[in-house]
Amino acid sequence: MDFFQRKLDEKRRLTIPTELRSEFAEGVVITRGFGKYLHVYPKSVWNQLVEPELQGSILDEKIADLNVRFRMGKVDVDLDQKQGRVSIEQHLLDFAGIDKEVVAIRAGKYWRVQAK
Repeated sequence: MDFFQRKLDEKRRLTIPTELRSEFAEGVVITRGFGKYLHVYPKSVWNQLVEPELQGSILDEKIADLNVRFRMGKVDVDLDQKQGRVSIEQHLLDFAGIDKEVVAIRAGKYWRVQAK
């Protein structure tokens, strides 16, 4: 599955399709994207692939800009194992212009979530 659409519930929770829940079993990292969308990473992908890319010289402006982009508003959340839901903070929804309906598209090892 590389694409799904959902409506957020009244508590800003996104239900992850059953087929994808095992990807997020260790946790979920949600950050701002490069555009008006969010990046949703399985915790293992964040730790293995993203976090190492954010390390480097403290004088490297590109690395600093990436840190600001991906750490501003970053949240680590657990997947509700019973219902397969993940809460999205309001400030992230505001950044992406998401109100109720979302579209999620796989972008390699992470997901882009944006307003429908």
